[in-house]
Amino acid sequence: MDLPLLSFPTTTLLLLLLLLLFPFFIFIISTRSTSRTRNLPPGPKKLPIIGNLHQLGPLPHRSLHRLAATHGPLMHLQLGQIPTLIISSPQLASQFLKTHDLSFCTRPSTPTLMRFSYNEQDITSAKYGEHWRQLRKLCTLELFNMKRVHSFRAVREDEVHLLIQTIRHCCSQDEAVNLSEMFLCLSNNITCREVLGKRFSEDGKCGRSENHELVLEMIVLTSGFSIGDLFPGLEWLSVITGTKKRIEWCFRRMDELFEREIEEHCLKKYASAGDDHEDDFLDVMLKLQKDSSLGFLLTRDHIKGVLMNMFLGGTDSSETILIWGMSELIKNPRVMEKVQNEIRHVVGNKGKVEESDLKNLSYLKYVINETLRMHPPAPLLVPRECREECKINGYDIPLKTRAFINVWALGRDPKSWEDPEEFRPERFEGSPINYKGQHFEFIPFGAGRRICPGIQLGAATLEITFANVLYHFNWKLPCGECGENIDMSETFGVGVHKKLPLVLMGTPWDIHF
Repeated sequence: MDLPLLSFPTTTLLLLLLLLLFPFFIFIISTRSTSRTRNLPPGPKKLPIIGNLHQLGPLPHRSLHRLAATHGPLMHLQLGQIPTLIISSPQLASQFLKTHDLSFCTRPSTPTLMRFSYNEQDITSAKYGEHWRQLRKLCTLELFNMKRVHSFRAVREDEVHLLIQTIRHCCSQDEAVNLSEMFLCLSNNITCREVLGKRFSEDGKCGRSENHELVLEMIVLTSGFSIGDLFPGLEWLSVITGTKKRIEWCFRRMDELFEREIEEHCLKKYASAGDDHEDDFLDVMLKLQKDSSLGFLLTRDHIKGVLMNMFLGGTDSSETILIWGMSELIKNPRVMEKVQNEIRHVVGNKGKVEESDLKNLSYLKYVINETLRMHPPAPLLVPRECREECKINGYDIPLKTRAFINVWALGRDPKSWEDPEEFRPERFEGSPINYKGQHFEFIPFGAGRRICPGIQLGAATLEITFANVLYHFNWKLPCGECGENIDMSETFGVGVHKKLPLVLMGTPWDIHF
């Protein structure tokens, strides 16, 4: 999805915006002498009022990468009223996410995220402080620990089995397989079962439902920048453009869904007292809410905020990585053959890949790492905000400056990666580099205090899905097209998505029993 910057329906609204912004322009001029006293990082020239917004383009991660080649890996931009830093090297990423992590461990407030986070009662958007620390501790120790990840093994294997059956049906009808659609439904159903204990799609099917569409609308609304994000004084314009109405409608629907599920879970708890069943994430949080030793008050809004985070992160990122990974394999048949040979050799005639097999699939893990390097789920990490003035590389970093880490650029840095545009999973063989936040040339899920807490949960879904899709089927483009010619065009949103759906022809692999 293209970045929705300054999109208005009429010329009249554009003129109105310029008139309204004129006082801000005067303010900027009047304070320019003050800003000159600071030694800010270098950056491109800015236009009045909008600053550098015009230079972002439809694919900001690529535009910012090109600008950094001219202005350096620590670059200062003015996005509307917001002073912004773009970090594009591993060394500087380490400065922001490790050395000065405490100075940059809070989040900026934006109108859209404030609404969907229940006024920053979640993990992703909450300001750094005691509330966030306690909630983060709860998520790390109780929700995303390895024991909990393993407890959802049956859910993942069951949903992947349904996916394989759906693909097999398409193959039997000699139909092309829309993997983009199927991976989206798979990710959403796994997330829904892990979070709420039920799936959105009809039983026994891998397809969309009304709730799928609701989650997709939420993903669209939280993508990119809105007028209120960049010009806080003009937030009211979202009423005129209709954005506020869309946000409110979507939020209310999601909130109703969560309220319904919370009530059902509370009733289920009393009805099934003593029954031996696996808790979903909502079960766990409702139990913790009544735990007097928790150390802080876990409110209903905290719970719903965390649920919102799980649906946003669990649906979009997994689907995106799966699509890009399969696209790269189609484009690189040597790698496709090698990873399929490994999987089929390890699994043999068993008929399916189980999670117990994954530890023996080292080349598959390299393929996933290489996919994450070239196509990180969020090319620009969720922004951080400077909470205390500091100096980095001799430059002054003022309070309230927003910092974006361009992890897409880190993964394409020729100083860190040989032939960075080449999809070569072997580069991870024998390498200590992993995606857990210790190696700053490769941080697809972030690093430091704000690293994604659900990394292992997402990784488990990726591995079991890739392994089975590659084990059961051979893949090619429709109509005999050459795989090397696959369209890899991008579109920007919460993450970078493949612009065109990934539609392939699958042929079931002949398992010799």
